Formats: sequence, structure tokens, C-alpha cells
Amino acid sequence: MPSASRVIVINRPIDEVFAFFTEPANDPRWRSHVETIAAEGPPAVGRRIAQTVAGPGGRRIQADIVVTDYDPPRQYGFQVVAGPVRPHGDFRFTATDSGTEVEFSLNADLSGIKKLVMSKPVQASMDSETAGLAVAKALLEGEEN
Repeated sequence: MPSASRVIVINRPIDEVFAFFTEPANDPRWRSHVETIAAEGPPAVGRRIAQTVAGPGGRRIQADIVVTDYDPPRQYGFQVVAGPVRPHGDFRFTATDSGTEVEFSLNADLSGIKKLVMSKPVQASMDSETAGLAVAKALLEGEEN
């Protein structure tokens, strides 16, 4: 089962960090493969977020998500509900002396032919997603507040 996780400390208050990661309009700023994104309704469990991402050969892939956990400012989870692979993602936020610890994890349950054909590309995509935390950190720490 492809999975990835990363923990990073961002030198900003927990409320600010939580707000950044739960605002879909910020995603293209730190998730390089997001092409379009639009949220339906206010932040809450059940909120649907339509997105397209760059797939193999530059092809656009619909990868809509639904929010599964929303507990400000501690947890934000989602399930991909459109596209060929449907991973679950989870952010956990913890206040620290130096800012906010962000733990981001992704996992996808692949079986059958998908497991055989897609495990390596899915793993690479997940690794790229978690690596994006460094970009988010730079954005948050570089912003004037």
C-alpha cells in the first residue's frame, strides 16, 4: 500500500498554520501539481473540494476530495473521491515552543491491477505531496503578518 508522511515545524502560530492548510485556494502555492481547485461551502466535515491535478504526460486528472475530519486547530483530514486513485490524507497540528508542528500523512489502498501498475507512480506522487510541506513552510514563514 503506497503511503507517505512527513513532520515539519513551521515558525508560525497554530491557528495561522491550520488556516493556511485548510484553505483550498492556498494549495496551488505549495502543491505543484494542482491545476484547478474550488471548494463548495464553508470549512466542515463533508465539504467537497473539486480539483484537477497534473497526471502522466501532462494529462489533467479529476481528483476531488471530501473533508473527513475538521477539528480546528488540531486536525484536518480528507478522502479523494474522484480519479483513478483515492488516497486518504490527514494533517495533525501541534503547538510547540517554536511554532507549529505539522504532521501530514497519505495512504492509498491499491489492489489488483492498480496495485501492479500504479504503486510506483502513486508512491512518487505521495512523496511529492509530503515534500511540498517545505514549500508551505517557506511561504508561511516568509509572509508578512
